[in-house]
Amino acid sequence: MKKSVKIFGGLGVVIALMGLISALAPSAGRNDEFKPVNEFYLAPWIDIHVAGIDLSINKAVMYLFIAALLTIGTMLFVANRMAQKPNKVQTAVETVYQVMKVNITEVNMDRKMSTTWFPFIGTLFLFIWFSNMIGYIPLPTNTAHKFDLFGLEIPSFALYAATANISVPIVLTLIVWISYHVVGVKAKGPVNYVKGWIPAGSSGPLLILIVPVEIISQFVRVVSLSVRLFANILAGHLLILFMGGGLSVILGLAALNVITVPVAIVFFLFEIGLVATLQAFIFATLASIYLGEAVSDHH
Repeated sequence: MKKSVKIFGGLGVVIALMGLISALAPSAGRNDEFKPVNEFYLAPWIDIHVAGIDLSINKAVMYLFIAALLTIGTMLFVANRMAQKPNKVQTAVETVYQVMKVNITEVNMDRKMSTTWFPFIGTLFLFIWFSNMIGYIPLPTNTAHKFDLFGLEIPSFALYAATANISVPIVLTLIVWISYHVVGVKAKGPVNYVKGWIPAGSSGPLLILIVPVEIISQFVRVVSLSVRLFANILAGHLLILFMGGGLSVILGLAALNVITVPVAIVFFLFEIGLVATLQAFIFATLASIYLGEAVSDHH
């Protein structure tokens, strides 16, 4: 049997099964009150406003605080708790350390520069990785819906990732963007640094096209680096939300969970097993590339 036949046959079975479920379990009606995007709404827990700027404490701040504590704890462990005969935990930590030190930092910078910037790149990788991973741990953060526990009103458990809020990736990106420009200007001087953006051998009328493109590309990096992280994490959480029950609530068809929940579990495992780590690796690697490129002799 051809692969295409199997695929379309499988889709036909799924559609038929959905039709059968709809017939056996009639819809309770569309739920217009349920808003999936509310899972990402940042309700203020502690209102703080300074000079018109909203600095309120909310669940995003809590997730960032947890990620920062985990990052600091890991770095301190690496620095102070290493033994000559490593156990399983130390072996795993050393493996992560090698990835950060060799595969991310040293391959994109010379030895002196990689020694200087490794703490920054390593911290960046761990912070993003922890932020992504704890985003898949249900925590009592949904203050809009509470449940009673021995007389206490406890917020419902929900999934949320700080990196699914565009402000966090943008701030991390701006730190990287400013850092590599400062390093480049310091190493080469302002004029030579800007000249380094132009590919070798470019001259004459070609520069009229290349120079604007290269200048624009420097600013496009802010968008591409931040949106890549934000979009991947947000998309993963939305898929889990809809497949894990959101779609059946919107349609008023609880029996649909028979199909969607297994799909949600697959998405959940895929996000934890690959996407969370891959996005942290990509962000840290690109940061390392930009820093190394800023001081290199050639474009």
